[in-house]
Amino acid sequence: MKRLLECVPNFSEGRDLAVIEKITAVIEAIDGVELLDVDPGAATNRTVVTIVGEPDAVLDAAVAAGKKAAELIDMSKHTGEHPRFGAMDVCPLVPISGITMDETAEYARELGRRLGEEAGLTIYLYENAASRPERQNLANVRKGEYEALKDRLTDPEWAPDFGPSEFQPGTGATAVSARNFLVAYNVNLNTTSPRRANAIAFDVREKGRIKREPCPLTGEVVRDENGKAIWAPGELKCVKGIGWYIEEFGIAQVSMNLTDISVTKVHQAFDAVYASANRRGMRVTGSELVGLIPLHSMLDAGRHYLQLQKRSTGVSDGELIKIAVKSLGLDDLSKFDPQKSIIEYVLAAKQQGGRLAAMTVKDFVEETASESPAPGGGSIAANLGALGAALGTMVANLSSHKRGWDSRWEEFSDWAEKGKVCHQELVALIDRDTEAFERIMMAWRLPDKSDSEKAAKEEAVQAATLFAIETPFRVMEVSLQSMDVARAMADIGMSASASDAGVAALCARSAVMGAFLNVRINSGDLTDKTAVADFEKRGQAIVESAQTAETEILSIVESKL
Repeated sequence: MKRLLECVPNFSEGRDLAVIEKITAVIEAIDGVELLDVDPGAATNRTVVTIVGEPDAVLDAAVAAGKKAAELIDMSKHTGEHPRFGAMDVCPLVPISGITMDETAEYARELGRRLGEEAGLTIYLYENAASRPERQNLANVRKGEYEALKDRLTDPEWAPDFGPSEFQPGTGATAVSARNFLVAYNVNLNTTSPRRANAIAFDVREKGRIKREPCPLTGEVVRDENGKAIWAPGELKCVKGIGWYIEEFGIAQVSMNLTDISVTKVHQAFDAVYASANRRGMRVTGSELVGLIPLHSMLDAGRHYLQLQKRSTGVSDGELIKIAVKSLGLDDLSKFDPQKSIIEYVLAAKQQGGRLAAMTVKDFVEETASESPAPGGGSIAANLGALGAALGTMVANLSSHKRGWDSRWEEFSDWAEKGKVCHQELVALIDRDTEAFERIMMAWRLPDKSDSEKAAKEEAVQAATLFAIETPFRVMEVSLQSMDVARAMADIGMSASASDAGVAALCARSAVMGAFLNVRINSGDLTDKTAVADFEKRGQAIVESAQTAETEILSIVESKL
């Protein structure tokens, strides 16, 4: 899975579009990040920017934006409705894919250090990156806002985590964090009553409702020994919610913010509202997502509803998304477009442009046959491996639906999931092999007139060469893994699909051997001969294992023909 971070810096300028454009321009100049959204607000005098990319590139973009904000925004003249205390007011990092919260917190601390040292900003860390418990809550960190910052900085307890500890009138202070992805999610009801929608919201939201005795609706408020009302918590953690009426659609909704989708997932929120509505005599007609959502949330929902049907979950991402959309009713009020609503797909669309894996089969074949040196044998080997892994997955999915095998659906679903992991990575490796070729070409084009330039060029060539070896080597490893699925499906899968399992094995073995040719030819340019010998030894072992596996699988297949 590609490592992706989201960064959502908030700048204390929402009225001067020229300033905003200059800040976003330095973000767009950074390779490896995409500017997904710019949302200025005149009343708040604040702009929320959303960028996504690989971690190091995201940090570079955030630092560049922080520097530019420090140049252009004067906090001593700022007014606005939103709480604030700095030119770059907050800068949270959010894990999207392939990265843990702990890793994100470390990146946030590194970002805080760089903003302090390189942009000269006064930095406080909060939420998951906080340096101490009292700084976890942003409201505590920003207490008193800009106007109180000068006095607060004289208190040793509120010394900044990074950057200048003296008050800077122009830039104020910046709060940097690692936090979870927030999903704004509304569930539609077949009622026009906001009061009834509110009752459902109180059932499910973490805060719940004020406790009453003896009847929850008409009884007296239950209070503690200090006379404060006692709250009865709702069903779902990390969920805020309220009921309201949407005049545009003529319905009431339960409107929720899912503040930690690793704790309460979208489909769990939907199911809880659905159950509460049924208990109260209402029906859920669908739902809507406001803004973007990570791919894994949609895939989790698709798998959840397939599991309820006792069907294999090792199907394509597109099929999982289709099941999620239908099950959650995301098309109820307007057409749900995955390409515009799923972060990874929005990012991929922006980064499109000749990606091999996105081509049609015909275009891929014709591009391979053209005079262009890429795609070459490495990409073809990865493609072949992906096809083999996909064939094994297909047999597992078909077997999970075989009449009379209903009790075995989970067994085959597990195999399909394993096959899917393999073919998804191999598809990614198709383009990575071409990237490896491009890296080598770029390295060789570097200047080499001076001794320092020669040394830098040689280092770049060696790094690119190592990448060009590691990429097909990974094709070998994953293709061999996929043969476990082919073997299992030849043995226990549908007999009618035994030939497909055999073809899967043939593809995988060929992918292993083809990729090894790439490993060996690229190894000739690697100066580290110890590493070359290691790749040769391990690669030969993988080839032998693949050949043995192919023989065993074809023997099983032959017995069923």
